[in-house]
Amino acid sequence: MSEQSDEDFPSAPEFGRSLRGMGVNLLVSNVPQTVAFVTEVFDLEMVYVDSDFAVIAREGQQWMLHGDHTYHSHPLLALTGDGVVRGAGIELQLYGIDPDSAEAKARARGDAILQSAQNKPHGLREAVIVGPDGYVWVPSLPLREGADGQP
Repeated sequence: MSEQSDEDFPSAPEFGRSLRGMGVNLLVSNVPQTVAFVTEVFDLEMVYVDSDFAVIAREGQQWMLHGDHTYHSHPLLALTGDGVVRGAGIELQLYGIDPDSAEAKARARGDAILQSAQNKPHGLREAVIVGPDGYVWVPSLPLREGADGQP
């Protein structure tokens, strides 16, 4: 995990002003637990991590994790109560990550597998893995040319 210290990472206002394009922020119950999941299962790079906040990077893209408690007065907190499946209806696609390897790592950690790695008709081999807060992660690799996508 390559992680910046507080001295190396910009202040919250500086970081906020630097953001461009579309961003993804996952509200999580436990930042270190989710950091462990994404680094151990998907080998993702951590740009910055503390107990409240993390920035994940892959191939020039960044997204964030915020601990629930950091959203103290945000209206989204009303939707994330205990037992709620967060992000229902969204898949966090991780292209270029071996789904078989990710599945094996997730199984070893005791994470839930919604669907084992399979060849899909749309040209990808995918696994569907549930993270600590119920977010659905889909690592995938392209099938070799000529593969029909059928198991």
